[in-house]
Amino acid sequence: MPELPEVEIVRQSLNKKIKQKKVKKVIIRNRNLRFKIPSNFSSYFESRKIIEVKRFSKYLIIYLSQDNYCLVHLGMSGTIHIVDNKQISKNTNTSFYSSPFLPKKHNHIEIIFNKFRIVYNDPRRFGFFQIIKNSLDLKRRFDHLGPEPFDLKFNSTYIHNYLKNKNKDIKSFLLDQKFVSGIGNIYASEILFLSKINPLKKASLLNQKECGKIIFNSKKILLKAISKGGSSIRDFKNTSGLKGEFQNEFKVYQQEGKKCKNYGCSDLIKKKVISNRSTFFCDSCQK
Repeated sequence: MPELPEVEIVRQSLNKKIKQKKVKKVIIRNRNLRFKIPSNFSSYFESRKIIEVKRFSKYLIIYLSQDNYCLVHLGMSGTIHIVDNKQISKNTNTSFYSSPFLPKKHNHIEIIFNKFRIVYNDPRRFGFFQIIKNSLDLKRRFDHLGPEPFDLKFNSTYIHNYLKNKNKDIKSFLLDQKFVSGIGNIYASEILFLSKINPLKKASLLNQKECGKIIFNSKKILLKAISKGGSSIRDFKNTSGLKGEFQNEFKVYQQEGKKCKNYGCSDLIKKKVISNRSTFFCDSCQK
């Protein structure tokens, strides 16, 4: 599943291409995504201008004219492809995961512009498109989610108050979108390693200094991942000809059995399943 940095890369690619462009037509080949696409979906796009594309957590937000919005979540396997009408290019994917080129199957939605089209592909169909009719409803849509790591609300006071008297481990909380939005499994392991905090540590036992480390390193890791184009386990270029390279920066994720990269540490990286997710850490460096 794409995490915050990968979704941000998609946002940047989309915004660059469709901002201030008018939609000509929408083709829906399969309405049965996670939420069924309503029959009037096309009417919110056709002949409307795309104001801009923003993001909250792992959600894309397409701002439409007339104070309407379209929320997009890529689910487990969703990808968005930009296909030019005349230019033939195998690199259509707006991000760095899954196929770099437009697959022949599972192309469920096409948004057609004057010289190009946007195609949503999703083999597992866990993604969705949702129309939000006004800015108030858009705000309410995210009420159940915690702040992003970049939000000033994600501070030591917030963390301390949220985690006090909690029995779960800190790794599980970093994956809990009600606590903090946008951090996924890859980045949770990397953040805790950089913070020298054991993922199994009881969240309520974190001291103020450790909370500060999580805040600082969450921003540091995510910003670096965005600057590196996100994490691409497969190495290929996106529509801009750039590669996702943050996987080359992994300190612990998928490094099981390898020597710890901290200077002076000779221990090996371990793997443990926490909250049904693979977690990687160094027992010596992370306390």
